[in-house]
Amino acid sequence: MEPETRSRIEETVLEILKSADMENMTEFKVRKMASDKLGINLSAPEYKPFVRQVVETFLQSTEEPEPEPEPGRKKANTEVAEREPKEEEEEEEVEEDRGKSIGVKEYDDDGDLIICRLSDKRKVTIQDFRGKTLVSIREFYRKDGKELPSSKGISLTAEQWAAFKKNVPAIEDSILKMESRLM
Repeated sequence: MEPETRSRIEETVLEILKSADMENMTEFKVRKMASDKLGINLSAPEYKPFVRQVVETFLQSTEEPEPEPEPGRKKANTEVAEREPKEEEEEEEVEEDRGKSIGVKEYDDDGDLIICRLSDKRKVTIQDFRGKTLVSIREFYRKDGKELPSSKGISLTAEQWAAFKKNVPAIEDSILKMESRLM
């Protein structure tokens, strides 16, 4: 992408974000508005990751740091403040593991965020499709040097993902029971 084009896209995206209602704005809407304004399809694979990067950088720059509580006072969220030390250590380990598996944010050839690689050919991605966020667990194949999604897999809406996540303990229990029967 040419430097002039990058600059025009970045300026347009930032202008949209600065005047947007951030409670209702999505990356898809930003891309669509900027595409209309610039006359460029920003959902194309060569532009989508760059737009995502600009949006994420903007969001990170607008995040307000959590104020430190005064000495001797508890945080407003007492549930977090009163947690057992063991729970906090477990959460830190989980965060460290996530950092190892994700590292620096990685995007596929379509500009979708790769959450994790399950194997050489399978991965979990987050994508924006027609304004909806989807969790996609899919098998990929290589063609012309690009990694492309196959039809083997599933894409879940946020609601479906929440239902699935809620039932993970039951799935784990069933796996353990089945494995113990096989032994």
